[in-house]
Amino acid sequence: MKYVYIIIIAVLLASCSSSRKAAKAPMIGGLTGEAYIEKVIELAPAWQSLSGKVALDLSLGEGKHAEVNATLRLKRGESIQLSVAPFLGIEVARLEISPEGLLALDRLNKRYVQVSFEEINRWARTDLSFAVLQSLFLNELFVPGKTQVDRDDASDFRLSLAEGRAILEAKGEHQLTYRFFTSTEQGWLEESRIGVSGTPYALQWKYGAFRKVEQRFFPEQMKLSIEGTGKPLALGMDFSRLSVGGDWKTRTEIPAKYTRVSIEELLKILQNG
Repeated sequence: MKYVYIIIIAVLLASCSSSRKAAKAPMIGGLTGEAYIEKVIELAPAWQSLSGKVALDLSLGEGKHAEVNATLRLKRGESIQLSVAPFLGIEVARLEISPEGLLALDRLNKRYVQVSFEEINRWARTDLSFAVLQSLFLNELFVPGKTQVDRDDASDFRLSLAEGRAILEAKGEHQLTYRFFTSTEQGWLEESRIGVSGTPYALQWKYGAFRKVEQRFFPEQMKLSIEGTGKPLALGMDFSRLSVGGDWKTRTEIPAKYTRVSIEELLKILQNG
């Protein structure tokens, strides 16, 4: 369960990176800047649901390391669920992200953490939403205030080139900065970065091992890392048996006998663990 708590804290700490000065729209692969951005948007999966197995690999620095297998279930606009069931298929922990916020169930100790995005943003001084986290899991571009990006949103991004990759950055004044690194050859989204200028924190979400899933190239490897916390914190995700479609219950019921744990208590658990 501590493993699931760490994932929550990683989400709460999502902040910051210094922004680069973007160049005027260059030509990439024979396409103008906006046409290239449209290509990247079109390559994103339009799936309404996705599920599969995922091997989670957590690194905390100083030799601390943990691995666990889980099941991912994602339904667009409704929920993202990570279920840990290592013993004969019996679930011991669950993390659920919904438009209302985050819920983590510790079935072994009969306790739970539940926090709204409003509380998360106030506590961590960020501007996160379900739509942003959904896009990170689905390897999509995103902009603040939109549930899903389409071709008409291409003009909302600035484009520049650096180190052989095309960098897209969301325009406008936002509390957070949003930058996306893509491969100029295929147009695949290889890295998303969320940050706030002038702070030491950053959320970096990298993608690799692209494979075809339902006629779309999708990364079977993702790595989330947090910067600025004073010690390394990274979560690797290796997916397998990915499938599109399916139906399941998107909201988890909290058993009456479970005890609620606050964010402050959660931090103490992690510090003493």
